[in-house]
Amino acid sequence: MKLSRVQQNVLRALVKGATLKSHRHLDGTKVYKLHPLAEPTETISRKSIEALRARTLIHSNQKFPAATYLLTEKGKEAALGLDESSHLPLSASNFLSE
Repeated sequence: MKLSRVQQNVLRALVKGATLKSHRHLDGTKVYKLHPLAEPTETISRKSIEALRARTLIHSNQKFPAATYLLTEKGKEAALGLDESSHLPLSASNFLSE
């Protein structure tokens, strides 16, 4: 699976405890923000998020105005393959498993 550098960084950040949210405004626009634990918030492109969703690596709780994304089982495996970490990624058990 070929992931862009941004997509890899998002998965690595999620493994390390970051939160990924889509902030929806009343006019319908969405802004995707990665909220790391100890670093500044980073805006992530819609294209990168859609690619991760299309590969079923992340899935949102679909809340308004800010949806939070979790790693799927597939996403958890991909994230752990990118970063040998002592942290376990935040994910839902058996969430969108294939």
